[in-house]
Amino acid sequence: MGMIYKRGNVYWIKYYWNGKPFFESSRSKSYDDAKWLLKKREGEAADGKRPGTRYDRVRFNELAEDFLAHYRINQKKSLDRAELSVSHLREKFDGMRVTKIDTSKVLKYIETRQEQGAANASINRELAALKAMFNLAAKQTPPKVGQVPYIPMLEENNVRKGFFEHGDYLALREALPEYLEGFVAFAYKTGWRVSEITNLTWSQVDLAQGIVRLEVGTTKNKEGRTVYLDKELKEVFNYQWEARKESGKLTPYVFPNKAGTGKIKAFRKAWDKACQDAKIGKGLFHDFRRTAVRDMVRSGIPERVAMMISGHKTRAVFDRYNIVSPDDLKMAAIRQSEYLHRSRA
Repeated sequence: MGMIYKRGNVYWIKYYWNGKPFFESSRSKSYDDAKWLLKKREGEAADGKRPGTRYDRVRFNELAEDFLAHYRINQKKSLDRAELSVSHLREKFDGMRVTKIDTSKVLKYIETRQEQGAANASINRELAALKAMFNLAAKQTPPKVGQVPYIPMLEENNVRKGFFEHGDYLALREALPEYLEGFVAFAYKTGWRVSEITNLTWSQVDLAQGIVRLEVGTTKNKEGRTVYLDKELKEVFNYQWEARKESGKLTPYVFPNKAGTGKIKAFRKAWDKACQDAKIGKGLFHDFRRTAVRDMVRSGIPERVAMMISGHKTRAVFDRYNIVSPDDLKMAAIRQSEYLHRSRA
């Protein structure tokens, strides 16, 4: 139980939180003021909040650092994406008190990002990061925010539907620098994510058996994966192995960078130039993921097996990647016509 007492002419209160006594001045000579403050502090303690917490002292930067630390500690694969989201959020909220960040401020942030040409999907990733910051701060002991503001999300209509036809892939591969040729060949056949391929090491490869493995916990969905190499990919991996020995630079990565000293990090310029030289428009590396899914399904590979190769965990996402092209629609029309012709004969 709390109590009220005097120090000189000013009333003080004593209350308990987590079994520990806290003393606080009411800054008033009125007993009623002290009584009101004591009830407030006891109410906060009953709600699990640390009494007297000054949320207006906490700023956005502190929440952002806690958020990124959470990602680093838990070794989340999307740390790069989280850091990018935080960098955009800092442009608006850097140094701002968290008590000042409300829905109206969030709406203005959305307007600013849209004026900058950011896609709704990108803005949503940033809003999700902001929401995660507040939720993390609210769960801390003691909590750093009194409430989590309502943060609206935008409708996303920018789902990409690009993929490579085989001829486009061949033209692109021929136009790329030599060190990227095997890299894109593997992406075209398997649909693996770019980070999974750039981080692939020889310890994950069994050349004799023609097997490549991703261990449990190293993928985005935390599940392991095994892929058997076909004839073309076996040739690619054998070439990479022999090139590694000849260079004398024994990097652990299957697809090293141009210098052969480490993994591939940035290849955007080489990619854009190759797309231009191959006259295929502005393609995206992620289009290989859609292409591999589509080709596996069209070739008769069971969808469950295709999902295990590409690493899609949910059917909903897999279906989004299983794209129908104009050629598929034309073939459907031809097959329907042939069927109707046979049925009438």
